[in-house]
Amino acid sequence: MTDNIRIMITEEEIEQRTKELGEQISRDYAGKQVHMICVLKGGVYFMTALSKRISEDVPVSLDFMSVSSYGDDTKSSGIVKIIKDLDEPLIGKDVLIVEDIIDSGRTLYYLMGMMRERKPNSIKLCTLLDKPDRRVRDVKVDYLGFEIEDRFVVGCGMDYQQKYRNLPYIGEIILTGEEN
Repeated sequence: MTDNIRIMITEEEIEQRTKELGEQISRDYAGKQVHMICVLKGGVYFMTALSKRISEDVPVSLDFMSVSSYGDDTKSSGIVKIIKDLDEPLIGKDVLIVEDIIDSGRTLYYLMGMMRERKPNSIKLCTLLDKPDRRVRDVKVDYLGFEIEDRFVVGCGMDYQQKYRNLPYIGEIILTGEEN
């Protein structure tokens, strides 16, 4: 079933980088509580791993938001649809948005603007993957796992038509006729 997937980032590389990000976040949020907001569905895999790497001296609370801009396509439609909003208010909280991948930036640009209006104390962004070549909206990434080329990737929560989320590595889907 995974014969058409080329591994780009191994499970070991992801685990090591997640540990490093957890250590950096622990230092940056020392003496504070971090309120992590996961952008579902893909982000849940990364946020779970990342939250376990944040020091126990930094209290962590979690909330979830579900949005869609892809549907069943491999490119963002540019239309952000909120499927599930946050359960808790953000007023006065130190918010860390956790995403699986930033592509065009449209979704995060929209979400960060919406969240700023809810008056958190601070708001930062952490993403496992970033594709800066595809960016059409400027978003500042505070914590970055890996920068990648413009490829359609799966694994670690990212999917293609709801498949491949459970792969422990990041892989590129190779469509017929694209093999090297």
